[in-house]
Amino acid sequence: MLDASTPVAPGPDDITGTGDDPPPRPASRWRARRCSGSAPGRDRLSVLGGLAALSLDAMASVSYGPEAIVLVLATAGGVGLGFTLPVTLAIAGLLAVLVLSYRQVIAAFGDGGGAYAVAKRHLSRRTSLVAAASLVVDYVLNVAVSGAAGVAALTSAFPALLPYTVQLCLVVLTTITLVNLRGIAASARVFILPTAVFVGAILTVIVVGLLRDAPAAVTEARPAAGPLQAVGALLLLKAFANGCAALTGVEAIANAVPSFREPAVRRAQRAEVALGALLGIMLIGLATLISRLQIHPVEGVTVLAQLTDAALGHGFGFYLVQLATMVLLALAANTSFGGLPVLAKLLAQDHYLPHVFALRARRQVYRYGVLVLSAVSAVLLVAANGQMNTLVPLFAIGVFVGFTIAQYGMVRHWLVERGPGWRWKITLNGFGALLTFAAAIVTTASKLAEGAWLIAVALPLLVVAFERVHRAYQRFGTTLQLGRTPAAPRPGPSVVVVPVAGVSELTRRALDAALSLGDEITAVHVTHADEPADAARVRADWNTWHPDVPLAVVESTDRDLGRPFAEHLRRHYAGRHVFVIIPEVDPARRWERILRNNRGAVLEHAVRRHTDAIVCRMRFPVPATPHTHGQPEPDPGSEGAGQRGT
Repeated sequence: MLDASTPVAPGPDDITGTGDDPPPRPASRWRARRCSGSAPGRDRLSVLGGLAALSLDAMASVSYGPEAIVLVLATAGGVGLGFTLPVTLAIAGLLAVLVLSYRQVIAAFGDGGGAYAVAKRHLSRRTSLVAAASLVVDYVLNVAVSGAAGVAALTSAFPALLPYTVQLCLVVLTTITLVNLRGIAASARVFILPTAVFVGAILTVIVVGLLRDAPAAVTEARPAAGPLQAVGALLLLKAFANGCAALTGVEAIANAVPSFREPAVRRAQRAEVALGALLGIMLIGLATLISRLQIHPVEGVTVLAQLTDAALGHGFGFYLVQLATMVLLALAANTSFGGLPVLAKLLAQDHYLPHVFALRARRQVYRYGVLVLSAVSAVLLVAANGQMNTLVPLFAIGVFVGFTIAQYGMVRHWLVERGPGWRWKITLNGFGALLTFAAAIVTTASKLAEGAWLIAVALPLLVVAFERVHRAYQRFGTTLQLGRTPAAPRPGPSVVVVPVAGVSELTRRALDAALSLGDEITAVHVTHADEPADAARVRADWNTWHPDVPLAVVESTDRDLGRPFAEHLRRHYAGRHVFVIIPEVDPARRWERILRNNRGAVLEHAVRRHTDAIVCRMRFPVPATPHTHGQPEPDPGSEGAGQRGT
């Protein structure tokens, strides 16, 4: 049996070249510019483009990460809320660990893949598949949650749109999909402005808020110290785990290193550091502002909205921040469209996904990964009725699993490589693995009753699916004897079979083609047992025509067309190479194609399913204006016209 490193089946490039689009043919100046704009360098990301295309998820998380911390700590009253900044600093510390770790991952695994690539090299095959499954789940949920969150912000501002929540979610999803089908560089250019506006707005809120005078201290009844001490550790741990939702998306850059311009590794590392710095500044700044302005959870008003109102007032600045947040939340799904197709390509190259996911279009787009991600996300949005709260409990669990595997894999990496500074790197990655593992356990346990059990079920199911695909490719490779030199080809007895509905120009063209392919030609007509006149008519027409090709009439007892034909091939041509030419009309007008009876599709399906014959469906073009050469046109309803042949 072949192992995972052996090419177990022909890859996409063996059949279609370097992509799924034909070579460009610049027939005009506009098309030439379009084709020249498709050069790999121009269709890849700069550092700024990487932040816009791959970091929107992480950037947008500052709108709900601090709020997730406050909602947990508020259960302990003012004393609990006093821990907002320390908890956020702990998360920022974990963020720094992750950024440094993924910077190392980028350097060591320049082909992308993140946790999957690390686990594949340094851990077991099954662990790498768990990492891949966790990333797939997180990417899909990110698309659904981001779209639902953006629409939720919109419907909160305009309640009249609430009945159209699902439709709006699908519109947002379709828009992002179409942008990404034009290439990741195109999506980056589109999203740079919203990202810059959002980051600028958040930093403005932080700076202005910190410069304002703090409100007078509010005296508040504090709970007894005993109960707080009893539940304090659990409460802080849960707040930490919930706040770690702000770290989702940190891994996306490491997963999509090949999407960057050369030198791709250096650009990706700079983008990762820039993301960590911006995200850390925004998280710590907002947490400081929460403590300084004594923000408490308020029903129907987000923590970010309270901070903006307190810092900028309820004017233009307030609405600008809310609009920027709404837009970025909706566009945060773009992180998944940048990371998942590259991961799917790596899985396809390793034969764990269909090879079609490794095909690239002109603009360096892994089109099938984009389309499948969009389709699955659309199903989730419809199933959840576009409700963000239904999807959020499932979110961020998978990414912690990926974080943990990546960190532990890097520990193994440094144990093997032992490069400069490997001891402190092992310490860094080991500490990060412990933190993310704890966050994964706490997050899963706290959200188990809210639907997190679905993730616990989905991950092993995805791993099983990956392995089944891999076993199928192994079977293909073993059967095709890939990697071995085959015996010399030699000719064998062959026959060309042409299924016919009657005598017509279509039949003549099909027999012309058959006579060009082989010496032994047979025409076959399938008739029904309760229509003896049909068989007699075809035999008489054939004898009158006398094309020097034998005609076999096969009788069908159950009015099936395909199976009797396939059984005839098996019975009479066993052990021979059988070529089947199925003639079909091809109308010039597209709408006329619905007039065909799909006889060719029925025959092809039966032949492919029940025999090993080679099938060719020969198209006979029918012009919009027929040339009758003065002959009367046949009645399309008559037997001679042979409607069954169309």
